Amino acid sequence: MSSLHIIEKTPMTVVAVKEALDKIKEREEGLELNFRALKAVEYGEDFARIKAKDAKEIFTAIQALDVPRLKDVHITKLIDLMPQSEKSVKVVLNSYHLTVSAEQIKKITEVFQDYVAKK
Repeated sequence: MSSLHIIEKTPMTVVAVKEALDKIKEREEGLELNFRALKAVEYGEDFARIKAKDAKEIFTAIQALDVPRLKDVHITKLIDLMPQSEKSVKVVLNSYHLTVSAEQIKKITEVFQDYVAKK
């Protein structure tokens, strides 16, 4: 029996997971995804609010803010939930026991509001 080795752990947005599974399915013709992978694709279809390209742009914009202690996992969760108010951003970050200044929360909120205004 072969053993699996984890090469890298990277947080992914729901839309990125769906896109990755779709690519695997297309690349491996005749391959059927297992039950969990099919459920992940189904979840992605139901809950992915934006396109993968837009998620990457938002991710980059939030990273550019250089918010102290804000990690990739926090940014991906924010992108999955797409909070539209400062209060919503604060609730998401508080779930990680992460304190961010009001000024930084306002900047993060503006990134999401700018995205919604563009669309």
